Amino acid sequence: MKNDFSTNSVFLQGRVGSSVEYSHDLYGERFYEFKLNVPRLSEHLDVIPITAAENLVDSLKEGDYISITGQFRSFNRPEGERSRLILSVFAREISQPQPDSNPNTAELIGYICKPPIYRTTPFNREICDVLLAVNRAYAKSDYIPCIAWGKNARLIKNAQVGQKLDVTGRIQSRQYTKRLDDGNTELRTAYEFSIGTAEFMQKESEVASTSDD
Repeated sequence: MKNDFSTNSVFLQGRVGSSVEYSHDLYGERFYEFKLNVPRLSEHLDVIPITAAENLVDSLKEGDYISITGQFRSFNRPEGERSRLILSVFAREISQPQPDSNPNTAELIGYICKPPIYRTTPFNREICDVLLAVNRAYAKSDYIPCIAWGKNARLIKNAQVGQKLDVTGRIQSRQYTKRLDDGNTELRTAYEFSIGTAEFMQKESEVASTSDD
């Protein structure tokens, strides 16, 4: 997946699962959003939010079967005195589905920006949560929550903030119950990068210093 999206690339394939609705304007261009239902090997669907420019969604409608190439992005949305991390796949291309393709593949190269959180389930399954800062153009970064399992969890659990990590995997959705400040609860959907492979990388400065020896 090494192409123009050298640090952040996503390929998804599935059915449009919602109406296509206006989202915002940016630099005179209109952007829209919708949900894409992406099948897993099990019967479960990952319901992934998509953001796309107007020219890509002109004739798109709910139920269409499509493929999307793009990037997994984040932004902070103010909610009262706090802000909430919003995640979406930014579509660069929408096209006809590709037969026999894996419907959900992605790669990120980023920097660990919080200490990883390692835990085990009641069935002794090892899990590690890690937040990656993925750089993009114009000095911006996307902050992507990732989850690792088994040997990948053991690999990442002791990683230091600032270490550079290359991960491949898929984007997944899951529902959870959020307890609100007033004591009520609300059903929400979280989106995260599920790690299939992980590899630590040298920073450019480290490569340069190594080559000078």
